[in-house]
Amino acid sequence: MGLVRLKIRELADEKGWTLKEVADRSGIVYSTVRSYARRPAIATVDFTALHKLARTFDVLIEDLVEIIEE
Repeated sequence: MGLVRLKIRELADEKGWTLKEVADRSGIVYSTVRSYARRPAIATVDFTALHKLARTFDVLIEDLVEIIEE
């Protein structure tokens, strides 16, 4: 199983947003956004959350996800 890292913190910093603002703008619960942003590697992630985050940052899902290990 592969591992990924979500570039939430980097994208939020580019926009000048806090993780709380990302949660509010995306409609994703803050604790989930914070958890995804803090984890160095994730084995499973909710695709709906990925889609919402990508739309919030106005990027492709591929730009949000960094593959750590395949």
